Amino acid sequence: MPLFPPDNDTAMYFSMDDPNQLVSRLANFPFLLDDEVWQSVEHYYQANKFIKPNYQTKIRLAVTSERARKLGQTWLQRKRPDFKQVRATLMTRAVYTQCRTHAELAERLLATGEQDLVESSQYDYFWGCGRDRRGHNQFGQVLMNVRAKLNSERSEAV
Repeated sequence: MPLFPPDNDTAMYFSMDDPNQLVSRLANFPFLLDDEVWQSVEHYYQANKFIKPNYQTKIRLAVTSERARKLGQTWLQRKRPDFKQVRATLMTRAVYTQCRTHAELAERLLATGEQDLVESSQYDYFWGCGRDRRGHNQFGQVLMNVRAKLNSERSEAV
């Protein structure tokens, strides 16, 4: 077995942290989910790490997605015990809802066709592909699952 997986020439590599790429979790495209308005996927994801509603609100009201991320990285607040089990579901719900709210995001995602979508973080082995491309690429999986759902809904509407 080779040390590195073979290159996937058909894959689209992107960074989920770049607000100008594809469907970024940092991009400011507000959406309504769980009876609250969220400025970005990052706001929703970070707030849902925590148990205390007042801390969730603080994150939801953060001025930027970068500030929401910073607030979400604290060790001073108690996190929900099931967070690792539900984090991909939370991300999927937020990305899907944001795409349903903003047609231009859905179109960007649908325009990728059947390409594999790979989050190119070299340090994140859960959300990204990691330095050696052996990561789980969960954010890429989230995007491909949302794309499949949007395609399915589009087909049913015809």
